[in-house]
Amino acid sequence: LNLGLTCDLELENYRVCSALTIAQGRRIFRKEKIDLVLLDRSLPDGDGILFCREIKKERNIPVIFLTARDMEEDEIAGFDCGADDYITKPFKVPILHRRIQAALRRAEAEELCYDDGHLVIDFKRLTAALGGKSLALTPTEYRLLRLLIANEKTVMTKRLLLEKLWDSNGSFVDEHAVAVNINRLRKKIESGENTYIKTLYGVGYQWNGYC
Repeated sequence: LNLGLTCDLELENYRVCSALTIAQGRRIFRKEKIDLVLLDRSLPDGDGILFCREIKKERNIPVIFLTARDMEEDEIAGFDCGADDYITKPFKVPILHRRIQAALRRAEAEELCYDDGHLVIDFKRLTAALGGKSLALTPTEYRLLRLLIANEKTVMTKRLLLEKLWDSNGSFVDEHAVAVNINRLRKKIESGENTYIKTLYGVGYQWNGYC
C-alpha cells in the first residue's frame, strides 16, 4: 500500500501492515494476525494472483484486489483465484472503506458457523450436531472449539489457550482443565474413523478438520 492509503486506513482505526513485494507480504502474513488483505495484481516479484491462492490455501480471510488491471479477463482471474472483491484504479476511498467493512462482516459471519458436512457448529446460537444428531457441549467446549477452528492448522500452545480461556466471570481455566475439556471434546466429536484435534505432546493442540 502507498503511504497515503496506509495513513487513511490508520485514521479509520485499522492496523495496517504494508508490503511492497510478495516476499515481504509472505513474511508479514506468517508473523502477524491478518484479518484482510488488499492486494495488487502487478508486483515487482510476481503476480498477485499466485499470492492470493497461497493466502486462501493457508487461511480463509478476505482478499480484495486493488489494481490498475481493469480488463474483464483480469477481473475474472481475480475472482477465480478466490478473491472476495476486485476494485480497479482510480477508485473512491469512501467506497473502498465500505467494501472493506462488507468483507470483514461476511468473514465474521462465516466464523460464527462451522460446517464440514459431518460436524455443524453455530457459535452464535451455541448449537452443534454430528452426523445430524445434536451434541451437548459446554460453554468452555464451545470456546475451545472456536479458538481451535479459527486457527486451523496452527498449533495452539497450552499457554495461549490458558490466556484465552477466561470465562465471563473472570475465573481462569488451568492447564489440567484444558486437557480435560480437550478429551471430552474428542469423545463427543471424534471416533475411530474421524479425528479433528491433533495433540503435539508438550506443546499444545491443532485443529486439522475432518479427516
